[in-house]
Amino acid sequence: MISSAQEAGRWDFIVIGSGVAGLRAAIEAARAGSVAVLSKDALRDTSSEKAQGGIAVALSDEDRIGLHYEDTLAAGDGLCHESVVRTLVREGPAYILELIDWGAEFDRDGRRLAFTREAAHRTRRVLHAHGDSTGREIVRTLRAKAQAIPNIEFLNHYFSIDLIVEDGRCSGIWALHTDSGKLQPLLGRSVMLATGGCGQIYRASSNPPFATGDGIAISARAGAQLQDMEFIQFHPTTLNLPGAPNFLLTEAIRGEGGVLLNKAGERFMGRYHTAAELAPRDVVARAIMAEVRHQGDERITLDLRSLDAGFVKRRFPMIAETLKEYGLSLTADLIPVLPAAHYCMGGVRTDRWGRTSLPGLFAAGEVACNGVHGANRLASNSLLEGLVFGGRCGEAMVEEDAELSLKMPDELRMREAHRSRDWIAKIRDELREIMWRKVGIERCGKTLQEAESRLREIREATETCAPDRDWLELRNMALVAHAIAAFALRREESRGAHYRTDFTNREDRSWLLHQVYAIKEL
Repeated sequence: MISSAQEAGRWDFIVIGSGVAGLRAAIEAARAGSVAVLSKDALRDTSSEKAQGGIAVALSDEDRIGLHYEDTLAAGDGLCHESVVRTLVREGPAYILELIDWGAEFDRDGRRLAFTREAAHRTRRVLHAHGDSTGREIVRTLRAKAQAIPNIEFLNHYFSIDLIVEDGRCSGIWALHTDSGKLQPLLGRSVMLATGGCGQIYRASSNPPFATGDGIAISARAGAQLQDMEFIQFHPTTLNLPGAPNFLLTEAIRGEGGVLLNKAGERFMGRYHTAAELAPRDVVARAIMAEVRHQGDERITLDLRSLDAGFVKRRFPMIAETLKEYGLSLTADLIPVLPAAHYCMGGVRTDRWGRTSLPGLFAAGEVACNGVHGANRLASNSLLEGLVFGGRCGEAMVEEDAELSLKMPDELRMREAHRSRDWIAKIRDELREIMWRKVGIERCGKTLQEAESRLREIREATETCAPDRDWLELRNMALVAHAIAAFALRREESRGAHYRTDFTNREDRSWLLHQVYAIKEL
């Protein structure tokens, strides 16, 4: 059934993305008007639902908000916006209690909430649900809440192509309904991006196939500023098995006592950091790759055999079942792992309320960069960020004073680009390989220059494309990949997740700053 708003193509608010940040914003905005929530695929296909480990929040008796604040700053390696971090850790507990009130079922020890510890946290502060399905439980709760609100309408299989900008203000989007092939303008007083990350620009990624950087790309093409794009977090432990996807093995496994072994069966992390397996993610990822180079092959394994098998199966049921599909036992076998691209700390530049540099456009979650993560995200802060800043984004959209005529724009004209499917697939594979080899865990000036040059060519070759999902995704991937390479080439130091072999030290005198560029400046 088509609603009157959908038939007219006009809502008060448009939210692109149906994960944690988008749903929480929609719930908040719906108190003041109609909301369209767009999903690129089915409603249940979100990166948020894939989040296994948990959500960090200072709610346990042994924790304090000040400790969570300090741990977040330490992980961010000097580049966190302190006021934004304070907002996250202070407001986070109320959002979690609200979720519980709405029906979220977090794991408990008896009647008390159960907390676990992850890398770079000084205490057990990570809540989890159904063992390793935390994101799924949070999204389930938010979706049920949102679906009960008449003002919220869900539009599935809508691919956002470009923003509509009238008189210097964002007033909607052009979208491709992938089921019908129809191009549609969708208008709103405010537009919010909650499109997640861009991990698919790398050959090895823990992200789902739809994480192609769409929100970053469409905002950049419209002139919005990007920030901190050089900081890409690589998760140390994803499944490394021929024929299997890079399935993420949550950091909570190491928090519960899992250890990393080299091909000789030796624990090696103690040689790289005093916290061993609980060192920050960037340290663990680089240590694994150093061990791979030292031993001459990729045999690195995660070992849980010393842990109680019953506990492991209860704590990580989804991971255990997934590994079983590939003939592996989480409790009895050594699990082969390697790092993979996982999270983008940079994104569309926003303030604490999700406002971007383009009036009328808001963003929250992984697509956005408000400085809360700095140069390296603290484990399990991402779901909390989506909740807190998604909610604040919804508040700000409601308070936005916009008198708009919401006039239907002229027809979007997309020239047919005569490229074969084989060409699209070939360029996509080349782009992902360049990013993995030259803009990956370790970088240097020479290869970054090579990458930036070739990625600029690919970006230019894909700017004109057909209204086709594969084409549109490649266009977005090319823009985002080029931006990351260009940002990384400019930052001549090593900090957080950005490691340069030709500038190995952190250099605060020159680089204690955020890089901010519009795409036309790169």
